[in-house]
Amino acid sequence: MEWILTGTEQPPDWFIELVKRYAPATGGNFAAQLFWQRGIQNEEKLAAFINYQVYQPADSFEFGQEMDLAVQRLIIAGKTGEKVTIWGDFDADGITSTAVLWDGLGEFFQQHHQLSYYIPNRLTESHGLNKSGIDILAAQDCKLIVTCDTGSTNIAEIIYAQSLGIDVIVTDHHTLPSARPPVVAIINPRYLPKEHPLFHLSGVAVAYKLVEALYKSLPDIPEHPLTDLLDLVAVGLIADLVQLSGDCRYLAQLGIQQLQADYKKPIAARRRPGVGRLLELCQKSGDRPTDISFGLGPRINAVSRIHGDASFCVELLTSRDIQRCQQLAEETELANSRRKSLQKDVQAQVTKKLSQLDLSTTSVIVLEDPQWAVGVLGLVAGQIAQETGRPTILLSTEGKDNGTDSSPSLARGSARSINAVDLYQLVQEQSHLLHRFGGHPFAAGLSLLVENIPLFTAAINQKLRQSLGGISLTPTVQADLMVTVADLGKDLFLELKLLEPCGMGNPIPKLLIKNCWFENAWHRNQQDLKGNKIQYIKTDFDIRDDSTKSSFPGLWWGHYQEDLPMGRCDCIAEIDFNSFKKRYEIRLVAVRSNSELELKNQISNIILDWRNQEASGKLKSEKSLLIMKDCPTNWDNLRLWWQKSLDYQQQLVIAWQKPQNATPQDIWLTLVGIAKYLSRTHELVTRRQFLEKLGISDQSLYLGFQALKYLGFIVQRQDNYLEILWNSTHYQKPADYAISQFLAAVREEQFQQDYFFHVPLSMIVSMLNR
Repeated sequence: MEWILTGTEQPPDWFIELVKRYAPATGGNFAAQLFWQRGIQNEEKLAAFINYQVYQPADSFEFGQEMDLAVQRLIIAGKTGEKVTIWGDFDADGITSTAVLWDGLGEFFQQHHQLSYYIPNRLTESHGLNKSGIDILAAQDCKLIVTCDTGSTNIAEIIYAQSLGIDVIVTDHHTLPSARPPVVAIINPRYLPKEHPLFHLSGVAVAYKLVEALYKSLPDIPEHPLTDLLDLVAVGLIADLVQLSGDCRYLAQLGIQQLQADYKKPIAARRRPGVGRLLELCQKSGDRPTDISFGLGPRINAVSRIHGDASFCVELLTSRDIQRCQQLAEETELANSRRKSLQKDVQAQVTKKLSQLDLSTTSVIVLEDPQWAVGVLGLVAGQIAQETGRPTILLSTEGKDNGTDSSPSLARGSARSINAVDLYQLVQEQSHLLHRFGGHPFAAGLSLLVENIPLFTAAINQKLRQSLGGISLTPTVQADLMVTVADLGKDLFLELKLLEPCGMGNPIPKLLIKNCWFENAWHRNQQDLKGNKIQYIKTDFDIRDDSTKSSFPGLWWGHYQEDLPMGRCDCIAEIDFNSFKKRYEIRLVAVRSNSELELKNQISNIILDWRNQEASGKLKSEKSLLIMKDCPTNWDNLRLWWQKSLDYQQQLVIAWQKPQNATPQDIWLTLVGIAKYLSRTHELVTRRQFLEKLGISDQSLYLGFQALKYLGFIVQRQDNYLEILWNSTHYQKPADYAISQFLAAVREEQFQQDYFFHVPLSMIVSMLNR
């Protein structure tokens, strides 16, 4: 894994003083550096970023005619007494979206009588509208469905609902269909320009904007203020990892304030006793975005991951019944405990399968198993994607070997991406192999026939290789600031808190601490509410360095104490305040030992990296150097050279140039042209001449010769030379498949050459050291 330290350009003194006004008790240097790095470099931007009261939010009717149509249809439904159903989703954004509409539309429609909600079952229904659910609503005489956090691409289901006399209003933020769906209205910020302050709204924020528009249109009807919904909006926004800029940031700031204010009230006076109890169970106070991202969000998500049905979560978030909320919160907490154990088990199994893959030839990781719990696959896929730097798709093939032929076996699972790769586009291009698919560029859910998995895996890998260009898939971890243990504490925490709420586009600051060591490390299994051990580990420790005689506490989730290196090391961490223990602490993100670095440096001293340097063209064949000028296409090739350098005690020099390859199609045309020329002139050539002219490997050349045979060419050997003849009677069936095999082999070869040109020396060292 590559460690990257963000550019440490020092901001000007006037800017540091400006930042210091917002954190007068601290030096302001660290926060100023982060603001400067992230493009907030003047007084106006800084004020709008930090102080929500300065920000001017966008009007809900900036969604234009679609919002007008939605509001008018709801007004008609209210006047005529039609039954309205909120169709939500089972993740945290979908649950909070449903809760916002339940409370918000509940001001205009009688709950349980005229207004109801429907949450699909994660384990049996998946995301989006479905016909069986619509049938249930039709039987209940529903006349209007209002979706939230879903529905944009459910064209067939929307048409089906209309055939049953049910209108549909879509509120969503996911990928748009190619044409406007046949709905009453579709409110989706992706229709807005990318620079619009509403563009990054998550599902819950879009739902809130619909309620806001209804409040503005019928101001005399609601009994409760619109702002009562903001705490739910903050939970959904932060849990869904959307970019917290524009109105997203503004709404999250307001919502966190409301969340904290409600938590501070006596239990009997709380607007949302279920949220308050859930915060108590996860030992949070609701004043930090991390209380949502590490506390509330995972717990709400856990219910559907374990039980499938997450409908009771809406009741948990909206009910005023304290006893009922207590019961539901504890059920949610137990589900989260079970989720942690399942996730740990699946993670171990995935890691074992992963060790059998050659990542140098794998662009997209696709793994399957009949025993994996579908509900946690997205979480594990996210971990693997971050660790490997590759998009990851995990599939459960439960029922694959059930021995029945009544219906084809479907694999279901989740996909997670890395920032450089648009996963949605990548998977969508293989839609002909899929049963269902939905999501966005960073995360998706899918199902496909088990028999299609090999085809899907090959196709998606080939597509990504073609589209990568010079993008490296080496996993990276990025640090924003370099600090010492002496810097850790309240002052640094308060400085960095100015950047909150953090999220996509404004990540939690990562701190690099160099030449440190750990003491008093110990780990333990967590326990659930019933005192049962969970197979999920947390390690506590104290961190030290030479900057101070004092230590500083920290923890590392999901790791044993043995995972901490002995002796001095470097680490990347986040600073936090533990409201349960009333202390400041760090959360470890990554660690590397100095001995590991020294070993890599030793090998790096043996391997000289002269790739694409002018000097590499003028290398002298000194006895002490073993010069590798040809770009490898696999790790085995490189390992042979490495072993040779060890055997002959020579320093290995990797000196291959950036490949200047023609396109596979042009190489094929060149091969055909050469074959035509040689068949006319009867000249003999060597295999080496072919390889040098075409710039391909022996294996690809063999496939090229096979394709030529379909065109009527005969390739035969004469001593050390090759002769090419042509005979029209030898022309066979269409050569398309053979040609495509040759083109695919050349593309693969070129991808590998590009990979080995860009792969960091540290990765080469790591692979050779295995």
